Amino acid sequence: MFVSDDSLFPPQSPYVPVGGAECGIQECYTAGIRVVMITGDYPETAQTIARQVGLMQMGAVVTGAELDGMSDAELEQRIQSTNIFARAVPEHKLRLVNALKSKGEVVAMTGDGVNDAPALKAAQIGIAMGERGTDVARESAALVLLDDDFSSIVQAVKLGRRIFDNLRKAMSYLIAIHIPIAGMSLIPVLFKLPLVLLPVHVAFLHLIIDPACSIVLEAEPAEATVMQRPPRNPKEPLFGKKTLSLAVLQGCGILAVVLAIFAIALYRRQGEFDARALTFTTLILANLALILSEGSTSRLSLKILKSPNPALWWVLGGGLLFLGLVLYVPFLRHLFSFSLLRAIDLAICLGGGLISLIWFELLKQTTKMRS
Repeated sequence: MFVSDDSLFPPQSPYVPVGGAECGIQECYTAGIRVVMITGDYPETAQTIARQVGLMQMGAVVTGAELDGMSDAELEQRIQSTNIFARAVPEHKLRLVNALKSKGEVVAMTGDGVNDAPALKAAQIGIAMGERGTDVARESAALVLLDDDFSSIVQAVKLGRRIFDNLRKAMSYLIAIHIPIAGMSLIPVLFKLPLVLLPVHVAFLHLIIDPACSIVLEAEPAEATVMQRPPRNPKEPLFGKKTLSLAVLQGCGILAVVLAIFAIALYRRQGEFDARALTFTTLILANLALILSEGSTSRLSLKILKSPNPALWWVLGGGLLFLGLVLYVPFLRHLFSFSLLRAIDLAICLGGGLISLIWFELLKQTTKMRS
């Protein structure tokens, strides 16, 4: 939640256009973030400012004199239904921040004056004004807001959520794609079957995997709903059981598909080179499908064609181009120990990649419905 004195929304402020602050506060409400104003001004002035910036008034304005007459327990109870505090002095600001923290809230406090320093220091995230804030306030805060605009804080929250989501996507992708790689490296050895993945194949796979997790997924734009969901529990790990389970199921799905194609090729006595080419091609296509699917936590749609992430198309296009080269350039095909794939073979591989993509999307939708 945000706790602010009126430094961010003073009446007729030359720094903060009311429309910008109003948009920021409304976006906070959609994102499940509560905004509380603490000011030294009179209650009538505080209410006027609140109306100008679109701050929702939950109850009657509480004044500093009323705060002095409340015990800590009474304040903790009252603060749940009040979001405008007027005629407050520095001791009141500090007490309000501590009361919110005691209720389990994650508090971001903004301020610009010397009297805001104790509250800025006590809050989990102290945010000082950069343009007109005092040196004491800036030194006490964890962050300094350079443009003194409330909407910049909201954009920072949006960016933080996007970074968190993208890190989670990259980690999920890494776990999911290494399950079929490990499986297709070990299963043929255990059952004394022809090897599928030689060192050159693993190196080729990592030419796709490394940029996919370090560039593509981390550069994905924010989800359309990123500011329409409540804040996550601060105790929730970056990579929890739910995310891990989804990644393992995705990886097992790819493993099942490529293992089925490998087994069918051996059953039809197509030979070691044929089986390896079919299996590896399906694995590459499933890998590219996984990158596409991981790029969005919601349903995959044709909107991906308008993706502003150029790295995605470089990796997808490069992966398909180099796959074509190793399949149809004789020297590279010999180096990779492949046979020449016919049109029907490519269709089988494409079918395997499509089945993997459908599996990923079904998993996402199932997980979303259960959450």
